[in-house]
Amino acid sequence: MTSIFLRIYGGLLFTLVLVAVLSGLAVTIINGVRLAEYRQEMAEGTFSLVAEELQRLPPGQRPEALARLELVLGIELVLLPHWESGLDHEQLDRAERQGVLVEIAPDNRGQIFMPLNDGMMLRAEINSLTEQLAYGTLQLLLERLYPLPPEARGGVLAELQVHRFGYALELVSPEQSQLSEPQLIRLAKGETLTQLGEGAGSVLFFSPLKDEPRLLKVGPVRLFELYPFKLLMSIVLFMSTSVSLAIYVLVRGLERRLRKLESAATHISRGNLDARVEVRGADSVGRLAMAFNGMASHIQRLLSIQKEMIRGVSHELRTPVARLRFGLEMVADATSESQRMRHLEGMDNDIQELDTLVDEILTYANLEQGSPVIHFRREDIDGILDQVTREQSQTNPDIQIEHRRSQLPEMMRKAEVERRYMHRAVQNLVGNACRYARGRVRVSYHLNAENCRIDVEDDGPGIPEEQWERVFTPFTRLDDSRTRASGGYGLGLSIVRRIVYWHNGRALVGHSDLGGARFSIVWPRKQRR
Repeated sequence: MTSIFLRIYGGLLFTLVLVAVLSGLAVTIINGVRLAEYRQEMAEGTFSLVAEELQRLPPGQRPEALARLELVLGIELVLLPHWESGLDHEQLDRAERQGVLVEIAPDNRGQIFMPLNDGMMLRAEINSLTEQLAYGTLQLLLERLYPLPPEARGGVLAELQVHRFGYALELVSPEQSQLSEPQLIRLAKGETLTQLGEGAGSVLFFSPLKDEPRLLKVGPVRLFELYPFKLLMSIVLFMSTSVSLAIYVLVRGLERRLRKLESAATHISRGNLDARVEVRGADSVGRLAMAFNGMASHIQRLLSIQKEMIRGVSHELRTPVARLRFGLEMVADATSESQRMRHLEGMDNDIQELDTLVDEILTYANLEQGSPVIHFRREDIDGILDQVTREQSQTNPDIQIEHRRSQLPEMMRKAEVERRYMHRAVQNLVGNACRYARGRVRVSYHLNAENCRIDVEDDGPGIPEEQWERVFTPFTRLDDSRTRASGGYGLGLSIVRRIVYWHNGRALVGHSDLGGARFSIVWPRKQRR
């Protein structure tokens, strides 16, 4: 047990280290995904304006437009066919699907690709994603707005913001801008103004319009920040502490429950077969406790059956052994050959009785052990009843054995059984009924969609209700003298109950309308695999 918990606590330490490593890896991956999304958001709107302008121009005018756009954006622009862009198939698919592809190195240098609708690819060489594009974007927006009348400019900006830009684009009056007087003076001179947003986590851009008093406001444009190292360590520490506490609580509870299981096993090993474990919950330990209790109950039951069988067998063997000993003495004292043969015949019957008793005991012991080998197959139950009826009619010619056959077709009369064991169960029931019947035994078979039932009835004296459960106990006879007047060893009905148990059914006893007892066995038509 100690080694088990050493392994558990070792696993706990390994889990903490693994959580720390995975937390760092998760934060790194999250930062990478956030950075890629940020770059995509910053570049898509600006380069969609560039691509639109180039697509409106005929190929001959594009070099001049590219040169002008390079001056506006402050970056190098190249127009080339798709196959000369240096992108692989996956990157080309992403560019077509997303409309823009951003490939930035860790030092914030890289390239931006945007496919045009005529098979050409626009490539931009950039050094700084935010600073270069911010002012260029303002200029492109102003160029888009100037040809429009003032009343139409707000709608165009709103459409651009919804479909292409990940930040706000709007026209505001100087009063709405909430800028200071010096800042408004700078804007009146034609300058472009940059202002930090709230919390210094974003940037606002303001640019004046030449033909109206309103200002073009772009932003707030959020600034990208990696999750800081302190935050990373805080997350790792919090997750490690949480996991540690959770595992500690689970392990402590697990340890207490396993200690109780160990204590119960120790009590059983010392002979206290009544020791059991409290079953709590449906987790693995709860199922283990349930299995342990089942095992302990089964062991206790087997030992009880063993003691009972030893007592019963010792009693059952005394009578035939005593008769054999008496028969040997009589053979020795016989004065004629006929007397000797009569005594030898009686001894042979006693040996046959011993052989039958041993067979009954072995059958019952085999059914009482863990799980006998049973192969279920679909069998015609009426066929089994016919066979047993013929056999018992020959053995008991004075008893009228009536077999009420089912009216269903043969395929519908079938059920899943182990034929050998079911034959033995029905044989024991019919033989027991013939032993006590006055002259009539009735065997019938009933079934529905779920279950099958066999009834064996007789016109004998019947069984009192207070004895119904006792008749299935091994080596039990209801006559107190335990005489052989009716024959048997008290194992037949016990064997029946065990056979039906392994068929997932049950054996019952009741009153018959013939006046005697009715024994019934019920089991499912289709067995669980």
